[in-house]
Parts: sequence; structure tokens; C-alpha cells
Amino acid sequence: MKQIPFSPPHIDQTTIDAVVEVLKSGWITTGPRVRELESEIAKYVGTDHVLCLNSWTNAAELVLRWFGVGPGDEVILPAYTYAATANIVCHLGATPVLIDSEKDNFLIDLNALKAAITVNTKVIMPVDIGGLPVDYDQINAIAKEYAHLFNASNDVQKMLGRTLVLGDTAHSFGATYKGKKCGAQTDVMVFSFHAVKNLTTAEGGAVTIQLPEPFNNQDIRKSLNISALHGQTKDALSKTQAGQWQYDIIEAGYKCNLTDVHAAIGLSGLKTYDSLNLPARQKICERYNEFFREFDWAITPEFKTEMAVSSYHLYMLRINRISEAQRDEVIDYCAQQGVSTNVHFQPLPRLSFYKNLGYQENDYPHAMKQFASEISLPVYMDLSESDQLVVMNTLKQGVENIL
Repeated sequence: MKQIPFSPPHIDQTTIDAVVEVLKSGWITTGPRVRELESEIAKYVGTDHVLCLNSWTNAAELVLRWFGVGPGDEVILPAYTYAATANIVCHLGATPVLIDSEKDNFLIDLNALKAAITVNTKVIMPVDIGGLPVDYDQINAIAKEYAHLFNASNDVQKMLGRTLVLGDTAHSFGATYKGKKCGAQTDVMVFSFHAVKNLTTAEGGAVTIQLPEPFNNQDIRKSLNISALHGQTKDALSKTQAGQWQYDIIEAGYKCNLTDVHAAIGLSGLKTYDSLNLPARQKICERYNEFFREFDWAITPEFKTEMAVSSYHLYMLRINRISEAQRDEVIDYCAQQGVSTNVHFQPLPRLSFYKNLGYQENDYPHAMKQFASEISLPVYMDLSESDQLVVMNTLKQGVENIL
């Protein structure tokens, strides 16, 4: 039986050659390829200040640390997200304030977000679930509207004078919001280039910085880069220049840098991202939608709205009139037929760590309902039309065996 995987990376000969070139160059850690990738991402998303790091998680956490988030502070984020979004808040001793999804989609409920803002709110962290951007203009407006509640606890926070908006754009590289590429719509945005993402560096992430005046975004990027390298004032490449071995340590920093080996993978993928990768993903998602719209048990995902177009990262199908246990039976059936599927995501209150912190599933009815009926289908550049047909028919049969 042929196995259809869920989301293998697209690694072609060009990518392999690019990595081999780096391996032969004698420079495999952070160096010219990383800086080139940062430059190319900046041009792609329309911003000036990009820093590539070794994961979304570390990139986003460094931003929270730079902003001074700590014990007693609150960070608002959706209950419907991967654990990393909330874990980084817990790392700092702050409190994740979880918000339910909207009734009919996976994105954060903005009315509930407004109601959750307090004098302890330091950051709003919306999530582009599946690759469809949230309404960034509205969230930016909310942050300004509630600035009178903001209680700054350090000079950086005083300079901003309101809640920081940190966009979790882990899924939405290549998406558009109001006609522009996602990545420069709010204060700070963070991408993931993990192995299953549309654009991958195997492991990796990037932060884009667009803070308003009087902030100097280049200085902020430099500060984050120092924090990512043990607080060291020079990176390894800079120290190799003649007479430039000396450096200083100005803080007890971390180790979050991306390597040139990883950057080479990302640069290769970025060259054909709009011409091959996104169109292939869009075609698959549109074919799935066309097929499943014929069935009253299928709730097909939305990829385009009046203001946004998805990056087609995930195909998040929901099944009408199905229980969580039945949904799991469908997943098992597909696996038995050689078709890998997935679920995105388990809402945070369902997970033991957050449950033990006191979060209750009943407080997030929309998130829990959508989770119980959701099945993610394979979407990747190399998924053939014949395999797409197998995926669709297998899922159909699995559902109809139960309903």
C-alpha cells in the first residue's frame, strides 16, 4: 500500500547543491547566507529590519524579554494555537490570558480580546491559524484604544505607551493582508521555518520589527541579535576579520542563532516560493474545497476574505455532526488506508500543563467545538493529482463509514 505523508519538505537538487556549497565553503555557522536570507525576507515582506534565528519560539521569546514581560504581567493569545505561543509566556513567569475562537472560524475573537484587556496586559499575540491573517488593523486599533489602561513598568514600555502587538505569523509566510505580503502589519511579527512550514530552513524562524517612532528599529534588531548570541557584541564572522577578535559580553544572553547551512535551504526555497510553492498549495486547497463542498457533512476552510489571502499552509476541514471520538475514527481509517492526516490544534486548556494551571475547557466552547471536528489533510508542493484524489476519496469514505 502506498503511503501518502502529511507534510514532507520539498528538497530538490538545487537545495541540496546550495547546502553542499555552504558545507564546502568552510563557513557553516551564522554568516553571509544568514544575512542574505534576512535581506531577501525583508524585501519579500516589505520591511527593513529582519533577524533570523533558530526557531519561532526563541525569536518570539526574545521579543517578550526585550519588552520586559515578567511576573505579574499578562499576555493575551488565543486558546486555539500550538503550545509554543503560550509556553514562552510561562517561561517568563507571566500569565497567558486565553481567548476563545470566533464562532465560525479558528481566529481569535476580537470582542473577547477587548474584554480581556486589563492594567496588567503587556502584549497581545494574535495567531494566523492555518495561514489566514487576522485583522491586524483592527487589533492595532484595539491596542491604541486601550492605551489608557497600559501600566508601563520599564523605559521601553513607557516609550511605546500601550500594549505591544506581537503577530504570531508562524503559518502565514506568503499570505497577504490588504494587498500586501504578511510580515509588516504590526509592531513585531514572527515567522516559523520549521520543517513542515511552507518555507523551511529545517529549523528556524525570523522576526520582523516595525515599531513606531521614537524607536530605532535597527538598534532593536541589534539588541535582539546580541541577546541571541550570549550577549556577545560581535558574531563569529565579525571576529574573524583581521584584528577584530576582541568582543564584550553585555548581558547574560542566550543561544538562538540560525546557521548558514539552514539559511541555504531557506534561500533556495524562497527563490521559487511565489512561482511554484504557493500556486501548488493553492491549487490543492481549491481542489479539496471543490470536492468537499458537495457534501453537507463538510465545512470547508476559508482561504480568501475581503482583506486577506491565506498562505495555504493547512487544509483544516471540519466535519458536521461528528463527535471527537468519531473524528478520531476517521483519522484511524485514513491511516489504515495509507493516508496521513493531522489535527490542528488541541486547544491549550485541553493539555495537561494548562489544565493544571486552572484553565477550563468549558470556558472556550467555540475552540473546543472546532477542535473536535477538525481534520487537516496533506498539502505540500509534491503532492500529485492522483494522490490528492486518493486523499479526498479516502477521507470521504472514512466519514461516510461513520455518519
